[in-house]
Amino acid sequence: MELHEILESLEKGKISVNNAKKLLSLYSIEKIEGIAKIDINRRKRKGIPEVIFAEVKKLDEIEKIIKKTLEKTNSVVVSRIKNEDYSKILSFVKKRKIKIKTGKNSSTILLYKNPIKFQGGKVGILTAGTSDVGIAEESRLMCEAMNCKCIVSYDVGVAGIQRVFPILKKMIMEEVDCIIVAAGMEGALATLVSSLVDIPVIGIPTSTGYGYGEKGIAALASMLQSCSLGLSVVNIDNGIAAGAIAANIANRAVQKNRIK
Repeated sequence: MELHEILESLEKGKISVNNAKKLLSLYSIEKIEGIAKIDINRRKRKGIPEVIFAEVKKLDEIEKIIKKTLEKTNSVVVSRIKNEDYSKILSFVKKRKIKIKTGKNSSTILLYKNPIKFQGGKVGILTAGTSDVGIAEESRLMCEAMNCKCIVSYDVGVAGIQRVFPILKKMIMEEVDCIIVAAGMEGALATLVSSLVDIPVIGIPTSTGYGYGEKGIAALASMLQSCSLGLSVVNIDNGIAAGAIAANIANRAVQKNRIK
């Protein structure tokens, strides 16, 4: 039974509360041939869609998980797809008339059946350099999967600090609810942005960098040590987590405004 059928049957007295509870429990987890246990109700429970981490999965496993997930939900994010699998997955979903959103320089894709309505909050996304764009695009796709409108601007880092001010002004005028900043090297852009706005800022230290403090270590340490209050930090290269947090913040802000 589909979720709405269970609830309708309970309302009409066709099934007992205990049976409804059992059916809902079964509906929450979808097992796939010993490969995975999909959390089907995550979107309804906490507003975050299912995310398939593709980097360590075989192609046929990814395809089976995509197929089963989209039988139960409208959308799924597939992250960190291997280069050799990327075009094959796109071909697989296109044959099934599944809609696709891709990201610039990103191995992450958003798949959905019905159009996504951007009725949630607004999220601003910045990168320090062009090398950070792929991670920022992970965040954008995650935010859009959660119905948020994104305002993005890339390559506005502190090496040319004047570049960041016009886009920050636009984001403030557009009343974004949260700002994501992806930065490698010393990660200074996140601190700078946090010091200028009264909006929650989420820093993503990226693995761009070399020498002492390479692979994002210096950026992570810098963001964690920031003395600018209002900045939170996710793990190195974790664009998915930053997008989920930002979208939850933005969507909660919209919900509160609607209640008012």
